[in-house]
Amino acid sequence: MAPKFASKKANAPVYEHPASSHAKKKRPSAYAIKPISAFYLFFGANLVAALLAPIQDCDETFNYWEPAHYLSHGYGLQTWEYSPDYAIRSWLYIALHAVVGNVRRMLPQSTKISEFYFIRYGLALACAVCQTVMFQGISLALNARIGVFFIMATILSPGNFHASAAFLPSSFAMYAGMLGAASFMNWRGGLKTWQGMAWFAVAGILGWPFAAALCAPYLLEELILVLFSDRDSLIDALIRFVRGVIAALIVLFFDFTINLYFYKKSVVVSWNIVKYNIFSKTGGPDLYGTEPWTFYFKNLALNFNIWFILALLVLPLFALHKIFSASSQSLSSGLRTVVFVTPFYMWLAIFTAQPHKEERFMYPAYPFLALNAALSLHIILSAIGSSDPKTLMGKIPGRLKLLLVSLVLFLSFDVAIARIYGIYSAYSAPLKVYSPLWGDASGNTFGAEEDNVCFGKEWYRFPTSYFLPRNMHAKFLRSEFRGLLPGEFSEAGTGFGFWSGTWLPTKGLNDRNEEDLGKYVEPRMCSFLVDTQYPERKAPLPPREPDYIADKNHWEVVKCVDFLDAANTHIVARTLWIPDIDAVPDKYKRKWGRHCLLQRKRRAQNAGMWIDPSQLMMG
Repeated sequence: MAPKFASKKANAPVYEHPASSHAKKKRPSAYAIKPISAFYLFFGANLVAALLAPIQDCDETFNYWEPAHYLSHGYGLQTWEYSPDYAIRSWLYIALHAVVGNVRRMLPQSTKISEFYFIRYGLALACAVCQTVMFQGISLALNARIGVFFIMATILSPGNFHASAAFLPSSFAMYAGMLGAASFMNWRGGLKTWQGMAWFAVAGILGWPFAAALCAPYLLEELILVLFSDRDSLIDALIRFVRGVIAALIVLFFDFTINLYFYKKSVVVSWNIVKYNIFSKTGGPDLYGTEPWTFYFKNLALNFNIWFILALLVLPLFALHKIFSASSQSLSSGLRTVVFVTPFYMWLAIFTAQPHKEERFMYPAYPFLALNAALSLHIILSAIGSSDPKTLMGKIPGRLKLLLVSLVLFLSFDVAIARIYGIYSAYSAPLKVYSPLWGDASGNTFGAEEDNVCFGKEWYRFPTSYFLPRNMHAKFLRSEFRGLLPGEFSEAGTGFGFWSGTWLPTKGLNDRNEEDLGKYVEPRMCSFLVDTQYPERKAPLPPREPDYIADKNHWEVVKCVDFLDAANTHIVARTLWIPDIDAVPDKYKRKWGRHCLLQRKRRAQNAGMWIDPSQLMMG
């Protein structure tokens, strides 16, 4: 409901607060799509992501899947962020996901892989619920058609494919941010400022601290309302704000308590994250790479194509609409629209200015990008839908305009599908090669408990220990990489609570990305090894990154899956799926390597020669 100006003494204009008892209640708008139907659409798209999306960032593996695996199974890889010396990751966030995985363990035919996907299904469901709530808020606060466009911009984008079911704090912050935005948008029955603040506190404390900044435009709107309101409304606003602060402190208390149990020390994890990223004296996140200012513009163009362009254009389009439309909204309604479109602009500006950039940093802003794009499309369609013969748009036949708009949206949809399938077909091998370790249709399995699966140059493609059978451990061979690799949570038993690896000191961890030689094992300690071979590459391999697949004397191939050779594939084919047919020029065809699970050959050494044990048996 849009606030209105009301006259008081001396005819002075006063901003009538929507929470005041005498404010008129606006009749709710009809939904163009029912919320339950919207939920099914969101959930369907998110399930596709849960089933098919590769793990794009090794940070998701080592900082989130591995700690969750440790809580559920007693072992896993540990990054420096989980060392009690640094404590910049929340165990409450990890525990919430581990609980979901443990629910699957109580169901029939449970495996660690089934736990992995069950957690992903839970994330897909949570994301769909939050998207549906935001869809409702948009439809009621703005326009039912804008709500429909929000659905389209969300489910038809590769960005949603990446973010919706990812085990990342930025995805979690996206979920909670949608609930917070919907609370601020929904004025039915009065302002819900404290609920909005509470959800953004959840986004910032349990997810990613910087995501809490997305509520700033909504709080500014509240401040403007207060400045133009009467004394009673000012008191109501203060009460709502205090309630919001109390709710945030309650969330912080729960997070503090859980982390106190795991770290065995008093830490405010959200503050430690801010301190490391902004005030670090050891280099901070820039140690892990920097990108030019164009990084997010290119990335968002890939993940949202036409919707990203529409999102950028919303403010100028809205300004033109206000100037030239005789039936444009009132000043107060226009202010609400500006508030709604500001979070995406603000987030993009802040993170474009940061040297260290990663795709996942944009996840909290994805719903706001979709909202901006939906509003832009609504404005454009309102403009070109004019039937006034005195205007240029009025002279164009309606069917032609419908055809042009449909073609643009259909092309956007095709590009999005080509992008999504292109990513899946190119990079899903790391989720497929471990199946022999679990056995074939006849029940035959490779390996045994306590075997090591090793990674050299492919260390960052390891999906998670959920893909390894019970008590199989991931180990690292030294490659040309010279940064800090993860260690392992201590499995030492103590009489002081469970999960002692979360608080026992761990050697070899630092916040300077300095290599620790203690993280490596020798090849002879590896029962299995994962490597990638690229036949198209002719350059000699570095000494510490040999072609293990070609080493037939020591390794035999268990399973291989095609993996895109990005370095030798044209940028168009890397970006989108292109069918491998004769009509496509060879230049634009995808070039392939193979991602393989290898098993060490069992040999005995006799007279300085390695021979097969079966030959000894025959002799």
